[in-house]
Amino acid sequence: MSPTLCADVVCRRVGLNRIDDLLALEDACFPTDRAKRRNLRRLLLSPSAYCVAAYLRGDVVGSMVVLFRSNSGVARVYSLAVSHAARGLGIGRRMMAGAEREARRRGCDRMRLEVRMDNIPAIRLYESLGFVDTQVLPGYYEDESHAFVMRKELG
Repeated sequence: MSPTLCADVVCRRVGLNRIDDLLALEDACFPTDRAKRRNLRRLLLSPSAYCVAAYLRGDVVGSMVVLFRSNSGVARVYSLAVSHAARGLGIGRRMMAGAEREARRRGCDRMRLEVRMDNIPAIRLYESLGFVDTQVLPGYYEDESHAFVMRKELG
């Protein structure tokens, strides 16, 4: 995929009609801790979840879920996935920018996420967006891999 194709990528809210595409993307991107159909369906229907997909010529090439709790100023990035073929096009960065706008709109002043300590490309992306690691969660994932907790102040 050429970098010029990024202009052809559209990010927008996603619905139940694309659940199979979202599950396939999860399977391709994550070795463990993938969303289950029932959980993803619940998230797609929940007013406390912001669910977006990135589309390239109608195909889902990225997805993101951000969770919000009432009476909390923290938005939690639950999941961010970009297909291997579409990496490096700025899709994750674009989805994160949209999530930050949504978090501010909902009155949040911080964002938080967990990321596998061995997922260096994701960590670099988050750091470039202003996230800092604040904690280590030993054995956080199904395969006992460790995670960083990363946070960002939304100024």
